Amino acid sequence: MIKTTRTFMMLAGAAIALSACKTNETAQTTLSGLDPQNFVAEYEGKPTALYTLKNANGMEVCVTNFGGRIVSVMVPDRNGDFKDVVLGFDSVQAYFPENNLSDFGASIGRYANRINQGRIVIDGDTIQLPQNNFGHCLHGGPAGWQYKVYAAEQPNDSTVVLTMDSPDGDSNFPGNVKAQVTYTLKADNAIDIAYKATTDKPTIINMTNHSYFNLNGDPTQPITDNVLSINAKRYTPVDSTYMTTGEILEVKDTPMDFTVAKVVGDDIDKFDFVQLKNGNGYDHNWVLDTDRDDSQVAATLYSPATGIQLEVLTDEPGIQVYSGNFLDGTVTGKHGIAYQQRTGICLETQKYPDTPNKPEWPSALLKPGETYTSHCVFRFSTVK
Repeated sequence: MIKTTRTFMMLAGAAIALSACKTNETAQTTLSGLDPQNFVAEYEGKPTALYTLKNANGMEVCVTNFGGRIVSVMVPDRNGDFKDVVLGFDSVQAYFPENNLSDFGASIGRYANRINQGRIVIDGDTIQLPQNNFGHCLHGGPAGWQYKVYAAEQPNDSTVVLTMDSPDGDSNFPGNVKAQVTYTLKADNAIDIAYKATTDKPTIINMTNHSYFNLNGDPTQPITDNVLSINAKRYTPVDSTYMTTGEILEVKDTPMDFTVAKVVGDDIDKFDFVQLKNGNGYDHNWVLDTDRDDSQVAATLYSPATGIQLEVLTDEPGIQVYSGNFLDGTVTGKHGIAYQQRTGICLETQKYPDTPNKPEWPSALLKPGETYTSHCVFRFSTVK
């Protein structure tokens, strides 16, 4: 998905001490080298912080309540050395939209991915949403939840609970929505992400996590050598504006076929295949064959360089794979590293793009009295 950056000078926010975050009570750096004090700030009058999750295996996940973002994920490689396998920034200010327009690690809402021309119809009423990507509404528009501060509680060392009160009319989406994202670091080195939401008016909800993974643990190197498999025989093609056409096509005998594991870079530049030309690489939704069963593996990513393997499990019907096509070196991330093209890959579990305008696809409609739920697991292991 197209990412652009803008840099402005900002006044430093006043430091806000957060007693809710146990890991911020000292100035000790995290295993990934983050200084929690660099995440103590204020945005739109709300305090931000860094929350550190750990398990008995020594794995560490750092999350900020600004945008509900995963900032770092430290996992062991085949030699037992810990690597940070997601892209992100060293400070919360770098995530502010005034400085960088990015989706690194974010909890996306209200609607992940694109809505055609930003228009939806609910109960016969046409609603115009913000248009921020080729005339479409992408990731809830320019003021989506990735740029909002979630309230946060950390009940234990392995869990953080983030909550969002989104008012009726937020980016023109209807309904007062109460949303929750719970990150839990499990004993088996899995990051369990549970979403839920309620509304007082009919609305649409489609949340996801937008982490950019680099299982090489080295964002100076692209992920084109990583090996990917997707449990899907079909995908939803897009036009030149990245909007789904409404078709569902077979992956067989195309570069979109990951039913058997293959290197991400093997076919990525075959622009004679129109879908790769349209996406500038992979930026597509695959129709999962898991029957929304989150005990089945939806996708697997593996780095031959480190032996680190990531399995994705979900109860959603689709997964958007974005291969970092529009990273271009203009964004400087953690430890001063400029993120070049394809130094991260996103595996976003969700409803299909533009579902509200394609009634034959799984619905994203949420009504009063109902509870939206979604589940995603990023499970890490090593291959010798």
